[in-house]
Amino acid sequence: MIDLYYWTTPNGHKITMFLEETGLAYKIFPINIGKGDQFQPDFLKISPNNRIPAIVDHEPADGGPALSVFESGAILLYLAEKTGRFLPQDLRGRHDVLQWLFWQMAGLGPMAGQNHHFNVYAPEKIPYAIDRYVRETGRLYGVLNKQLSDREFIAKEYSIADMACYPWVVSHERQSQDLNDFPHLKRWFEAIAARPATRRAYDLVKEINPAPAPHDEAARKLLFGQDAGTVK
Repeated sequence: MIDLYYWTTPNGHKITMFLEETGLAYKIFPINIGKGDQFQPDFLKISPNNRIPAIVDHEPADGGPALSVFESGAILLYLAEKTGRFLPQDLRGRHDVLQWLFWQMAGLGPMAGQNHHFNVYAPEKIPYAIDRYVRETGRLYGVLNKQLSDREFIAKEYSIADMACYPWVVSHERQSQDLNDFPHLKRWFEAIAARPATRRAYDLVKEINPAPAPHDEAARKLLFGQDAGTVK
């Protein structure tokens, strides 16, 4: 059994997509990041960076005690190795997937996240910041579009690289991106969206967070007002 500490964010969706694809037994523990659940001591023992997602695997492959993993990319890699799925075993195929997984973790996710922040959440609209992150998000979309120009998926077969990238493209309109400008990316995006496991993963939003509330000042402080003093 996998315990999944989850909220309805792109990084959270990565893990539910994988779990729904594989059929691994899992139980969701909602962590409402707008209400500060991520700072609860029990959660910090699992995820010291006070971020979702995190997992606890009660049946790790080494037969030892329950194993916790935080950071979405690390979780995808762990689950792929646990199940032997969605990560090729051969040297070249494996590293083809891993380089795109790390590309998402280091580029697409952080840049799209800053795009969201300055476009949607920031109390003050700063044109330079908005332009900077909209342009960089567009550049990254272009990189992915080019990669997909001669293949069905990001790597040779559907993999954790696709699961990592897809949730960060879901909000393309909020990122001021038009998928019609990226035809290969659009074709890939629609194919992933149509997968039954993807639909099941996103249906969880209706159960966990059916009516997302706009961020009030208290939620903004929790989400965007952290500094070194937050770490206890």
